[in-house]
Amino acid sequence: MKLSAIAAALFLVSAGISVPSFAQDKGAKKGGGGDMSFFVTSKGKGSGADLGGLDGADAHCNALAKDAGSKRTNWKAYLSTTQPGGEAGTNARERIGKGPWRNAKGVVVANNVADLHSPKSKVTKDTALTEKGQKVNGRGDTPNEHDILTGSDPLGMYSTAGGDTTCGNWTKSAEGSAIVGHHDRMGLKDTRHMKSWNSSHGSAGCSQEALVKTGGAGRFYCFAAN
Repeated sequence: MKLSAIAAALFLVSAGISVPSFAQDKGAKKGGGGDMSFFVTSKGKGSGADLGGLDGADAHCNALAKDAGSKRTNWKAYLSTTQPGGEAGTNARERIGKGPWRNAKGVVVANNVADLHSPKSKVTKDTALTEKGQKVNGRGDTPNEHDILTGSDPLGMYSTAGGDTTCGNWTKSAEGSAIVGHHDRMGLKDTRHMKSWNSSHGSAGCSQEALVKTGGAGRFYCFAAN
């Protein structure tokens, strides 16, 4: 069977007729097949920063990845949480596995957790693709959607700055605020925090409208934990 299929393909090529690649991964056609282990959500949950907590955010990552053709089933949202009374919160960096992580095009954005949170990180507008392999609008695009929800400090840990930095641990869609990063590494000024992919500034609020106001859309990062 294989020999006859190859012979048929060779005949078509010799006749000048193009044929599809037999080696192309079916999932890759949709942008999320193959070895993808990192993406920016192509859409938020539609309720601002109310993601249904970490569990709801993880479920959203898994649903989008599955729809894109990924066979991985342990996707984690890159989000931190805080706890009252000085208790330890959840660190985004400790949720995402060990790496390396590749986008939908197979490009490695970081080899490990240390690289991801260092100048070696390759998270940029060109590499922070959605599960479909598409770029996300950044500064200068209309609309600008470079604010990515993280609730994290530059090291990927929960913030100790005080106040609400996670929109009530991802359960609020009105008052509050959440720390966001800039996936395109650009901002109003040429400063370190504006170039941060995971910790640039706080949002104007937790509603969808408030997130849009500061240049976001309720998107967040998803990593395949290993």
